[in-house]
Amino acid sequence: MKFSEIIVNLAEAAADNSLGTSQDQDPEITGLAALDEAVLGHLSYVEGAKFASLVNQTNASALILPQDERLQSQAKERGIAWIATPDPRLLFAQAIALFYQPYRPSPEIHPTAVIHPTAKVGEDVYIGPHAVIQQGVEIGNGAIIHPNVVIYPDAKIGDRTTLHANCTIHERTRIGTDCVIHSGTVIGAEGFGFVPTRTGWVKMEQSGCTVIEDHVEVGSNSAIDRPAVGETRVGCNTVIDNLVQIGHGCQIGAGCAIAGQAGLAGGVKVGNRVILAGQSGIANQVKIGDGAIASAQAGIHHDVAPGEIVSGMPAVPHKLYLKVSAIYHRLPEMYQSFKQLQRQLGDK
Repeated sequence: MKFSEIIVNLAEAAADNSLGTSQDQDPEITGLAALDEAVLGHLSYVEGAKFASLVNQTNASALILPQDERLQSQAKERGIAWIATPDPRLLFAQAIALFYQPYRPSPEIHPTAVIHPTAKVGEDVYIGPHAVIQQGVEIGNGAIIHPNVVIYPDAKIGDRTTLHANCTIHERTRIGTDCVIHSGTVIGAEGFGFVPTRTGWVKMEQSGCTVIEDHVEVGSNSAIDRPAVGETRVGCNTVIDNLVQIGHGCQIGAGCAIAGQAGLAGGVKVGNRVILAGQSGIANQVKIGDGAIASAQAGIHHDVAPGEIVSGMPAVPHKLYLKVSAIYHRLPEMYQSFKQLQRQLGDK
């Protein structure tokens, strides 16, 4: 594909962006690569000025650049075609879609799939080998159910949603349209509900359900549990990484991002556009306000205000955490000073 053709497609995909282009080069683009791995025929991207040295070293034939005249001059001097945009990473993501589309099987129902007579299957659906669809299940149009998926009774799967191999959807779960549930993930299993007694733990049956709204993606080997009563809910356009635990009764807002190995205890309420970085943990019933950010390994035991950034264990405001971290590295010398002061006071 010629670079000029890519520019046309990207301009359509990013109609709201201000795009600038090189005028005198139109190389053939055969693929995409990282800046330091690109070879002749590759398109790559530069996020900002800190990567200026790589522009002088890359073998890419074309670049997606920020609106930075210095970087654009560097590309021109090296004879590299370029396009400029306020968000190079976003445009690069859109460029990938011009060269690669994920595997999507043609509609069919494999003869080894087990589908209960009461299940309702929409049009243009793919159901792979050894999938099990139990009674009362509803599957929307254009859905993809990969091999070995198990869908428990009375679950509903929305239009064009993809369930990857070996994921399990438990009873009464509701999954919206255009969702992606990756392999090994379990949606709607029993929450961790046990009541302590003198003779041991008494199981509290989990009669609620789990609701996944539209355009949600859940990574591999994650778990989103149903509650004893009511619902666990994940809001639209939220993205969840691999190995994430979302406990019973949690309410996750729209447009959130939850990174790998994060864990939410029961009843946590997360607002809209919240970011929970890897291995962050949130205690029971905590509320996280809209737009808040928890950095990696943050341990959150108290409510977080909207827009606040927290770090550390236990989590504190990020600016305070940075000050504490700076002091932490000086503790050995501070301790020696303290011991010396103790000795001086003792001599008196």
